[in-house]
Amino acid sequence: MPGQVDPTPSPSNGRAADVVDIFVYVVVLNLFVEYFPAVISETFTLSLLTAVLLKGVLEVVVAVKKRARWRFTSARSAAGKVGAGLLLWGVLVGSKFFVLKTIDLVFGDSVSLGGFVSVTLLILALLVSRLVVRRLLAPARRVPGPAG
Repeated sequence: MPGQVDPTPSPSNGRAADVVDIFVYVVVLNLFVEYFPAVISETFTLSLLTAVLLKGVLEVVVAVKKRARWRFTSARSAAGKVGAGLLLWGVLVGSKFFVLKTIDLVFGDSVSLGGFVSVTLLILALLVSRLVVRRLLAPARRVPGPAG
């Protein structure tokens, strides 16, 4: 009985997925260093360490964002929706400043992710690239086809 291929990736393989994420982050970060003058990393080693730090920080940010989105979707009253919406907005905007401050505290002037716009573009590029690579590397799962 022939089946169809389900393109949905299986759950990530823990450490292997984390290593792949870091490699993707290093590539994207270095492309930003090359093409965005405000994004600076003095050495490749610092780019690698920045990618590791970004991996950890973005995992926390994504978890907090998911929780804020859950609060928004589960709110029943208009006031609850507004409050949760403001919380979600605050997380989305505040996370960029959190990333900038964390990088500045850890690396000082040796690494700079620019300002709000460049770090927003960088984070979007990191997350989209990670998603694309994970989907490319995910094993295809078979879905039972129609009987017949």
